[in-house]
Amino acid sequence: MTTHCSKPPEWIPALIAAPPVGAVAVSMPDSPAPLPTITIAATDPLLAAELQLPLLTDPAAPGFTHLLISTDDRLELRELASDAPGPVYVDFLGGTAAHRRRFGGGRNQPLARAVGLKSNATPSVIDATAGLGGDAFVLACLGCTVRLVERSPIIAVLLRDGLRRAMQDPVIGPLVKERLSLHLADGRDFLSRLDETQRPDVVYLDPMYPHRRKTALVGKEMRLLRQIAGADLDAPALLEAALTCARRRVVVKRPRLAPILIGPPPTLNIIAPNTRFDVYLRHHD
Repeated sequence: MTTHCSKPPEWIPALIAAPPVGAVAVSMPDSPAPLPTITIAATDPLLAAELQLPLLTDPAAPGFTHLLISTDDRLELRELASDAPGPVYVDFLGGTAAHRRRFGGGRNQPLARAVGLKSNATPSVIDATAGLGGDAFVLACLGCTVRLVERSPIIAVLLRDGLRRAMQDPVIGPLVKERLSLHLADGRDFLSRLDETQRPDVVYLDPMYPHRRKTALVGKEMRLLRQIAGADLDAPALLEAALTCARRRVVVKRPRLAPILIGPPPTLNIIAPNTRFDVYLRHHD
C-alpha cells in the first residue's frame, strides 16, 4: 500500500537556495528501459511531501524500482531488484571523498589545473551539474568556494543529506559550511539568472555521457545517475550558457576518448588516465 503526501515543507535554506519544484519528473531519454518509479519509506512522510512521491506502507507493494530511505546514519537510495547493487548515498567523511581529500594530489591534480588553481589563485566556481558532489568537494578542500547546482530533486536530497552530515564533522564541517552551497535548479536557468556581481570565475560541467556500445559495467553511483537523470542531451546548450556566464574559464569533464561537446572548440585539454578536461578560456586568464 502507498499513500501520497501534500504540503511540501521548505528546503533547508542553508543548504538549498530554492523551494521544492513540485512533482518529480524522472526521464531517461537515451534509454529504452522502463522509467524508474521511486517510493519513500513510510518513516519519512516529510520527505515524501517535499518530493511529492508516495509513501511505501506495504513492503510487498509491486511496481516500484527504487526506495528512498533514511537509516540511522544517512539518507540512501536503494534499487529494489533482486540483483541490485548496494545503496547509493553521499559521504564526504569516508570512502572515495576522504581518499581524494588526503591523497588526491593537491593543486597539481588534473581537476585543480583545469579550473586554474594556482598558488596565488583560488577561483570561485559554479558546478552546474553537481551530481553527487565529488568534484565540488575536492575543489572546496583546495580552497574554492563552490555553488553546486543540481536539477534532479532526488539527487539533490541525497547531496543535501551528505552536506548536512559533513557540516557536523569537527574537521571538515567549517570548510563545508564556508565553501559549499547547494541549489536545486536547472543549470542553464541558474546561470542565466545571475547578475554581474554573482558571476563565477569558473563554470564546471560534468554532463552525463550517453551510453556507449562497448563499455565496462559502470559503478553503482553512475548507474544511479543514469537511471534517475538520463543523459544530458542539452549539454551543448548548457555549455553555451556557461561560456556567457563565466568570467575566466569553463571546464567540461569528459571520458578521455569522448568527442567534445557541440560548440566552439576548447582552448586546451588536460588529460587524466580515464578523463579529459576540456578548458575554454574566456578573458584575462
